[in-house]
Amino acid sequence: MLTVDEAASWLLSRADAVTETETVSLLEACGRVLAVPVVATLDVPPHDNSAMDGYALRVADFGQPLPVSQRIPAGHVPDALQPGSVARIFTGAPIPAGADAVVMQEQCEVLEDGRVAIQKAPVGGQNIRRAGEDIANGQTVLATGQRLSTADIGLLASLGIAEVTVVRPLRVAVFFTGDELVEPGLPLGPGQIYNSNRYWLVPALMQLGCEVSDLGIIPDELQATREALRDAADFADVIMTCGGVSVGEEDHVKAAVEAEGALDLWKIAIKPGKPLASGKVGGADFIGLPGNPVSGFVTFAVLVKAFLQRRAGVADAAGATTVRYPAAFDWTRPDAKRVEFLRVRRVVRDGQTVLERYPNQGSGVLTSCAWADGLVRLAPGQAVAAGDLVDFIALEF
Repeated sequence: MLTVDEAASWLLSRADAVTETETVSLLEACGRVLAVPVVATLDVPPHDNSAMDGYALRVADFGQPLPVSQRIPAGHVPDALQPGSVARIFTGAPIPAGADAVVMQEQCEVLEDGRVAIQKAPVGGQNIRRAGEDIANGQTVLATGQRLSTADIGLLASLGIAEVTVVRPLRVAVFFTGDELVEPGLPLGPGQIYNSNRYWLVPALMQLGCEVSDLGIIPDELQATREALRDAADFADVIMTCGGVSVGEEDHVKAAVEAEGALDLWKIAIKPGKPLASGKVGGADFIGLPGNPVSGFVTFAVLVKAFLQRRAGVADAAGATTVRYPAAFDWTRPDAKRVEFLRVRRVVRDGQTVLERYPNQGSGVLTSCAWADGLVRLAPGQAVAAGDLVDFIALEF
C-alpha cells in the first residue's frame, strides 16, 4: 500500500493547472484564481494624509497658541500652511504643504479668541500617513495563482481596478454508483440507503470554486458506467465518483475506467479510507473516492482537495497542513500499519485549546464528520494519552 504522503505527492505531481482565462468584474471575482499578476499603477494612499481628526502644524511653531488658517475635510485640496498657524484637519484629508505633524484634537484646546493651544510637544511625522505607505506605484500586489479573498477584492478596488483576469473555473463532473442509493425525499425500500455522498461532495466542490456537473446516481451496470464516463469526459476537467472502485463483482467503476481510459487503483495506508482510484478518461482526470461516506470525506480532505486546488490554478496548493494541540483523550489501540485520522473538535479548557475526540470513530459514522472541526493525524502505531501534543488538520469545506 502507498503511504498517505506518497499518494499526496503523486496526485499533486500530475495536477496540471487550467490555462484558459476570463475577465470578470471585481464583484464577481471573490474566490477566483488570478491568471496574471496585479501591479499597482498608483500610490496608496495617493498623498500624505492625516491619520487623525486634529490640527496640522509645523513642529517648529510649537510653543504658543496658534491661529487656524484653514479647514481641511477629507477630499479637499488644501492651500500651503501659513507660517505660524495651524490647519483644522480631518482623518484622511491631505496634509498641507509646509505641515510636518498632526496633533490629535484631544491634545488641543481651542481658546476664546479662536487660537489653538497645543498641550503636548509634537514630533515630526506624527499622525501622518505617507503617500505609498500601503502600496507603492509599480509594486506587484497580488501574484498569479492567488485565490482572491474578500480583502483582496477591497485591495484591488483601492487601486482603481474594476476587473481582473482569472482562471476559468475547474469543471468537475460527479456521479454516484450503487443500486442501494436513494435520493433524500423519496421513501427507502428494503436494503436501500440515502445518497449522503452527493450532499457533502457537491457543496465541497462548489466551495472550492469548481463548476460542478452532477450526473446523479448511475445504475450498477458496466455499460451505464462507461456511458457516464464518456459523457463526463466530453466537457469535464476532472471526473469524480463515490463507490465502485473496489474489486467486487458489483463494483463496475474500476472496469469502466480501464475500458474507457487508464486507471491507477491505489490501496493507501489510511484509516478510514484505503481504496482511492486515480486515472484518465479522455482528456479528463479521474478520481474515484471510497463509497463509505466517512472514508470518502476524510480522503477528500487529506488527499483530493489540494489536487483540485492545484488543477484550478492555485499556486500554493499543498497537502493538508497541521497544527499541534494537546489531546483531551486517550487512544490506546492504534492501527499498526495505517495512518489514522480521528475526527476531533477544538475546545477551550482552563484557557487552553485542546482537542476532544468524537466517541465513535467508526468509518460509517457520518455524524463524526458533522460534529468535528478537524482531524488528528496519527502515525502507524501511535497511541495517545491525554495531554500529548498531536497533529491537527482543520476541516475547511
